[in-house]
Amino acid sequence: MLDIWYQIVDFLLPFDWTNHEFMKNALLAVLLLTPIFGLLGTMVVSNNMAFFSDSIGHGAFTGVAIGALLGGIRPIWGAIIFSVIFAITITVIKNRSSTSTDTVIGVFSSTAVAIGLVILSFGGSFNKYSSYLVGDILSIAPFEILLLFIAFIFVIVLWLLIFNKVLLISINQSLATSRGTNTLLVEMLFTVTIAIVVTITIQWVGLLIINSLIVLPAAAARNVTHNMRQYHAVSVGVSVLSGIAGLIASYYFNTATGATIVLVAALVFFVLFLLRKKFST
Repeated sequence: MLDIWYQIVDFLLPFDWTNHEFMKNALLAVLLLTPIFGLLGTMVVSNNMAFFSDSIGHGAFTGVAIGALLGGIRPIWGAIIFSVIFAITITVIKNRSSTSTDTVIGVFSSTAVAIGLVILSFGGSFNKYSSYLVGDILSIAPFEILLLFIAFIFVIVLWLLIFNKVLLISINQSLATSRGTNTLLVEMLFTVTIAIVVTITIQWVGLLIINSLIVLPAAAARNVTHNMRQYHAVSVGVSVLSGIAGLIASYYFNTATGATIVLVAALVFFVLFLLRKKFST
């Protein structure tokens, strides 16, 4: 299957950077990852959940630590299981507690990352898993691309099924409830989706910057869009553009790919921020 992809890239992009198989794999991964980030980021930004998606990364890191500690579980699967439980717990407590959302998330986030660091540093094994902090999309393997493709299809299908309900909840939760929407269930589906995506991709993107890749494209799109269709299209477009440009730039400048993608996305955000008044007319 990947052989066909390699042939397409060689035909359409006859450049130096595409001569390497790992760059072709990374490009395909970027084309699968960035639309997911662009889509999910729209509701993350609209629902003021930027802090939440960051905390999920901390939860994923703890999951990696628990998976490593148990030995029989691969770190990534331990991370997925823990992150899903982490996301559901935060969502339930957030909906049933009078404590502010930021406080609930902050408590869980700080506790999770502390537990992860203690577990991984115990016995001097931290360096073995420090790559999860920075990530390396250039190291993605073919079977991992398949996992990413499955996640891509899952997010697209789920988005088509629950987007209207998530949007209604973000506008007015009481109205959503009055129309028969199980707001807790929908919120859990959304937060679990974020948890799974963040956890799967953290090994290639890195805990330190993954939240930026989710938030920046959507934040940039809000500067120049006037309706939800434009918002989604521009967010996905900015995410894909930043991903491709950052990947190529990291090759020529020999820099960390994830961080370079974030810098491109940040540049786009500031450009669109400066142009926002022009688009508001």
